[in-house]
Amino acid sequence: MIEIDAIKEKIFAGDRIDRDEALILLDQADLLTLGDLAGHRRRVLHPEAVVTFVSDRNINYTNVCVSGCRFCAFFRPPGHPEGYVLEESALDQKIEETIALGGTQILLQGGMNPDLALSYYTDLLRHIKSRFDIHIHGFSPTEIVFIATLSNLTIREILETLMAAGLDSIPGGGAEILVDEVRTKISPNKCTAGQWLDVMRTAHELGLKTSATMMFGHIETRDHIIDHLMKLRDLQDQTGGFTAFIPWTFQPENTRINVVPQTAVEYLRVLALSRLVLDNIPNLQVSWVTQGDKIAQIGLAFGANDFGSTMIEENVVAAAGVKFRLPRSEIIRLIEDAGYTARQRNCFYHVIN
Repeated sequence: MIEIDAIKEKIFAGDRIDRDEALILLDQADLLTLGDLAGHRRRVLHPEAVVTFVSDRNINYTNVCVSGCRFCAFFRPPGHPEGYVLEESALDQKIEETIALGGTQILLQGGMNPDLALSYYTDLLRHIKSRFDIHIHGFSPTEIVFIATLSNLTIREILETLMAAGLDSIPGGGAEILVDEVRTKISPNKCTAGQWLDVMRTAHELGLKTSATMMFGHIETRDHIIDHLMKLRDLQDQTGGFTAFIPWTFQPENTRINVVPQTAVEYLRVLALSRLVLDNIPNLQVSWVTQGDKIAQIGLAFGANDFGSTMIEENVVAAAGVKFRLPRSEIIRLIEDAGYTARQRNCFYHVIN
């Protein structure tokens, strides 16, 4: 294990690991070694024993989508009787409930709905901002590319238009694995890896902060996981616009990809490696929605410093049969029982409570 010992020395010295070293760690390092290294890197970045969380709600404005993703159990094709576009009255009720529960933002995402013009999105944003003082974390790069294509406008023009209407930041959804040979097999109609990265690059240039994600445990290889992380690190070196990274495991129930779900051990390995590779993305979030409370709690010792959202509402993962729910009080208890101080934050990771 001479190679791993050399990599460990490099990490403890504060040096950046390269692609080959990342792959060695993922393939060969034992679980506790990865946890120890990631915990060290987390303490360098966040010396204080604080774990943050955000109070928000996932609002899916439509479930109609033409992407045809094999991994999605939530979408409905155009014309399906279960397809919907959320009414304004229902949207208002969801936001009112969110604010009443101490929520500070909404995660606004939907499908690639060919019946919605750009004006739908701008009207939606203006309506929310005219009625509520709430942060809108909305529209993944996949949606942005789709809207731009339908509107015959550039990515920059779409982002500038949405920002003027009230968009505050962009979630990192739709990344899956940022390797096109994987994307064409699991989401054939979705934007390419290059387009996803271009949306994020343009958003950062415009001053719009974003998060980044990775969904693993389907058809990708470990090389693909490393490719994904390196592409994010390279872009962050250029722009500095990513606030956080959130990896989670694919949930196969009710989908068209028949695989055995990833184990908690594999999740923790990838979580820890993410902290080690993404030395320039300040925050790493656990995924209690897919892993449950105990593994998320353990994830705090594997490099993570954020417990994610109270998720007052979540529909996409739930459609795949995963129904973990945690109220705000339980998130605080889990953080504090793990030996940290819990602090509520906003979308920019500023502590607000």
